[in-house]
Amino acid sequence: MAARSEEVIDGNKKKLTMAERADKHELYEAAVQNVSEECKFISATFTKLRGRAPSSWREDFCGTASAACEWVRGGKDRTAVGVDIDADVLDWGRNNRVSRLSAEQQARLRLIEANVLNADTGKVDCVGAFNFSYWIFQTRPLMLEYFGKIREALVDDGVFFLDAFGGYEAYEEMKEKTKYDDFTYIWDQARYSPVTGEMECYIHFKFPDKSKLKKAFHYTWRLWSLPEITEMLREAGFKNPTVYWEGTDEDGEGNGVFTPDERGEADAGWIAYIVAEK
Repeated sequence: MAARSEEVIDGNKKKLTMAERADKHELYEAAVQNVSEECKFISATFTKLRGRAPSSWREDFCGTASAACEWVRGGKDRTAVGVDIDADVLDWGRNNRVSRLSAEQQARLRLIEANVLNADTGKVDCVGAFNFSYWIFQTRPLMLEYFGKIREALVDDGVFFLDAFGGYEAYEEMKEKTKYDDFTYIWDQARYSPVTGEMECYIHFKFPDKSKLKKAFHYTWRLWSLPEITEMLREAGFKNPTVYWEGTDEDGEGNGVFTPDERGEADAGWIAYIVAEK
């Protein structure tokens, strides 16, 4: 949250609502991301597949670059590059995330403002496209082009990491609310087209003082299925595209442990990783 609590209008002080004081990027990371576990999964999975620890990491659609920052904090031999087309969010990341790194860590991190389809980042051990952001490519030719570019950007034993969501609720036009201590996160599946597969989604935030931050984030994606994604990865030249399914705890809730699974479960809503080898 921003520290500002009031503003002056025509000489009068007005107390700002929680929504007016909120920083949408801080809220997003608190509600959606867990970059520490994400980086652990990448490192452990790559090491198991390749018999060596990864050092270089490219975060596509990096946004605030929190994952890239977490990556370089993980070891002095680690380098990271974040790619995003949005200059404003990259600036936010530089000011609020990269600035927290030591000078030595900052030297091992690059942020590039570019389209992921033509970003020149050099070859890296692993690339990640998370939070379903690559679903912005709504046609097979575009997705195949993207996958092909990523394969070219990987070293010979490189690995590509993605995520996906689905389940029968994924096709519904609905809202899902999750309460946190200081706010409520609202995932809004506003529109879905069965003919094209296109969906339009928003993220809203609601606060204890009843104020709201509506449409803080907006996405227009194609709801791709796991078979479609793995088939396109193979077509782009990747080997062994594997789905990692999340396990459950004793209450049937996700436990954050992802393991290879050839079938999955017909859940109402699920999130999975996809791992593809060059």
